[in-house]
Amino acid sequence: MTTEVQDASDPRAARTFPRFVRAIAAAYGDTPAVTLAGQTLPDEAMSFAGLESQSAELARGLIARGAGKGSRIGFIHGNGPAFVRVFAAIARIGAVAVPISTLIKADELVRVLRQSDVQGLIVQRSLLGHDFVARLCDALPELREATGPDLRIDRAPYLRWIVSSGDALPATIQPMSALTDAAASVSDTLLQAVEAEVHPTDQIVEIYTSGSMALPKGVRHLHGPVLFRTAYLADITERTRYPQFPISLPLFWVGGLGLLLLPTLAVGGTSLCTEGTATNSLSAMGTVLSEKDLEPMAQSRPFWGLGMSETFGPYSYGDVLRAPGHPLCAPIDHIAEGYEVRVVDAEGQPVADGGTGEIQVRGVALTPGLHKLERADYFTPDGYYRTGDLGLIEGNRIHFVGRDGDMIKAAGSNVSPAEVEMEMQQLEGIHSAYVIGLPDAERGQFIVAAVVPREGAVLDFDQVQATLRKRLSSYKVPRAYVAITREEVPMLPSNKVARRQIAAMMAKALDRPA
Repeated sequence: MTTEVQDASDPRAARTFPRFVRAIAAAYGDTPAVTLAGQTLPDEAMSFAGLESQSAELARGLIARGAGKGSRIGFIHGNGPAFVRVFAAIARIGAVAVPISTLIKADELVRVLRQSDVQGLIVQRSLLGHDFVARLCDALPELREATGPDLRIDRAPYLRWIVSSGDALPATIQPMSALTDAAASVSDTLLQAVEAEVHPTDQIVEIYTSGSMALPKGVRHLHGPVLFRTAYLADITERTRYPQFPISLPLFWVGGLGLLLLPTLAVGGTSLCTEGTATNSLSAMGTVLSEKDLEPMAQSRPFWGLGMSETFGPYSYGDVLRAPGHPLCAPIDHIAEGYEVRVVDAEGQPVADGGTGEIQVRGVALTPGLHKLERADYFTPDGYYRTGDLGLIEGNRIHFVGRDGDMIKAAGSNVSPAEVEMEMQQLEGIHSAYVIGLPDAERGQFIVAAVVPREGAVLDFDQVQATLRKRLSSYKVPRAYVAITREEVPMLPSNKVARRQIAAMMAKALDRPA
């Protein structure tokens, strides 16, 4: 399959976002582009033509404020027309859009604002009862103390202005009208001239993930590669079959933005948003799922394999949803267009058939780098990204066997949590298990398991452990167990199980260090 669109009027041919947003407006006009079914907010709908005109007004307001090529503009918005409008306004003038999680807490918000170097911030006042202006003021008390909107804050040294929707704003935060009123001073001719200088090689977005690092990790992506991926994903997912498409993942995360929203816009579909986005451990990515939990996932194609923020979504897919003995995700049977994948050992040499090594990836839509981080720390000299994912080679197929950082080192041996979880899930009465290593002075790590029982089941963990000792090497068998409910399984916005939170839960329950 080759994603190549020749018709310049087709939005999938666009290679910069200003061309894309004008193309979808011309192609789809008054068709609803994005809708919001509100819970604490009013319902809202925005057409493709409305997206173009409303984002143009906001873009002109940003230009009037001095924003332009390379300006770093953050925004905190939930899923819905407002998110798409703000993103489009920032991107179409060549500024860098920095979406910030609506789940972010005060201390982490300070770290993201400082690490990202944003000079302006656009805020949705509230979402599901959460007041983001209050959260900002908790993070930066200076916002309550200062008397004017020109910001000078040591902990966010580049931040100069904040605008927000809503009423009763502090003097340091201006209403959205500060941008929209200024738009009248910038003509559409000037906006078009600005847009003409936006190139495929310019940065469009920077997506922040916490990962395992002390500082948030800003993943850069460029106009051309993002829109190349948009066209590819619209094609391979046959998005034209779905005139309405639910946006079930947060738009501030690459899954919501790159995999769901942009391909739907490209083909003229309506993106259906709600205030909240569902995370569900029954469909968690990178986790051992039961056969029943996998059944709904088997209805949609392709069977996506691995992907990450750095690759702007999935870069592989499989012929089957799960291969026997490899329960974490679909096998790598096919590589997405524009990518190359290899598996190497610790010395960077290719792994032979039957061997396990780190999966590395390079390609057209791979991030060119991480903001303020040394490229050599994450990329090989020949341009491959070190994913930290472990792959087992089986002929022409690669199986994902876990994250290098998730492997448990117990009694001098490596233990794969997935292998233990898969065995536990076969036992009567166990629906799901999450195997974690806690620090241990003697063994290196002490293996424990958080267990979700099947409905109505009462588990005897002594019997569970005895059965596992018959099926697994002794060093792989968990030494302590805690029963938890499905609702207690902590989830990340990316619909992955938050294993570090499980480790903290287990440490507290077992009175051990985390």
